[in-house]
Amino acid sequence: MWEDAVRAGGPPPRPTARARWFDVLVALVLGVATVYYGVDNADNVVVRVVGGTAYALERPSGTGGMAFMVALAAVASGALVLRRRCPLAVLCVVTAATLATPQSVMRLTFYAFVIAVYSAAVYSPYRVATLVALPVSVVLVGTSGNSVTPIVPNEYIALLILIPMAVAAVGLRTWKLRSDEGRARLSVLEREQEEALRRAVEQERARIARELHDVVTHNVSVMIIQAGAARTIMKSSPELAGEALLAVEAGGRAAMTELRHVMGLLTATAEDGEADSGAVVPAPQPGLDQLEVLVGRVRDTGLPVGLAVTGRARPLPPGIELAAYRVVQEALTNTVKHASGASAAVSVAYGPRRLRVEVTDTGGRPGAGAGSGRGLIGLRERLAVHDGTLSTGPLPGGGYRVEALIPLETP
Repeated sequence: MWEDAVRAGGPPPRPTARARWFDVLVALVLGVATVYYGVDNADNVVVRVVGGTAYALERPSGTGGMAFMVALAAVASGALVLRRRCPLAVLCVVTAATLATPQSVMRLTFYAFVIAVYSAAVYSPYRVATLVALPVSVVLVGTSGNSVTPIVPNEYIALLILIPMAVAAVGLRTWKLRSDEGRARLSVLEREQEEALRRAVEQERARIARELHDVVTHNVSVMIIQAGAARTIMKSSPELAGEALLAVEAGGRAAMTELRHVMGLLTATAEDGEADSGAVVPAPQPGLDQLEVLVGRVRDTGLPVGLAVTGRARPLPPGIELAAYRVVQEALTNTVKHASGASAAVSVAYGPRRLRVEVTDTGGRPGAGAGSGRGLIGLRERLAVHDGTLSTGPLPGGGYRVEALIPLETP
């Protein structure tokens, strides 16, 4: 039982500097008030020392009673400076001072006692010892007064009623302010979430637009050129026209395959996969291993394209492979559309720290009007996800160059 009483049941009190200064201010104000009260009522007390013990009597005394009253007021009020750090010790000191106070001037230490009781109840980490000390102190002080001279004068009873009301009002106001602050923080959080959702939707729309642009623009451009060639030679070379139409059909099938893949990614959910285990799984996104097929389709349009791969080829993350594939696809599409009669060269270099993709053309007759540049912007955004860069521009001897550099993890 004794070990439980002296064992801390909570964290030790650690008052802030602001709280310590507040305690000093409370002790100072209460000390000044009670010392003034003690000096004013010192004539009502006589102090006699018998056997080393001071006794306070109820009749005029002079300077002895004044010193005793001032000492009691100073001890009771000064102890409150430590009311947060040593609440139980302060309660014991103030209780002793209150018990030593003459009955006719109990107000001298009573208010310090009230603060000490409150401090012990709130701040003491020794809960068992506190539960024992509080009722003992209250009983001892409560039975030390008399009915003739009440501790609290009648004129102060209204004040003691108004103080709890004021404290309750302040507490209600504080609660309202905190509630308002909580609602304001919640509103800010909701707005931030809505903004984050809006940005996510915009980014998803941009990603879908990039995918559709890359898929549709390339395949449709190839199909248009093949269809135009077939129309031109249909009467003179029906067999070549048939081959061109077969290329158009192949391009259309490739476009539909990639579009189905994009749409499948947009509509597929985990619930769909669990509900329909026999659903058709979309084909994987194209990568560097499909560059030969891509270059072959472009060659079928009549554009000579060379493909060179250097370095040790190795599997790369799907996102990086798709980004590199789209760079080649977009560059060749622009060559087909805007540089009729040119030749192109595709170079893929696997380095230890980065992947380099370069597409150049020799320039040719201007084809369709200048593009909007949205394709290159989409490539830059796609590469930026992987910390890659895109460089584009005309070559000194004529033609155009597109170069992408994508950092890789060291193998």
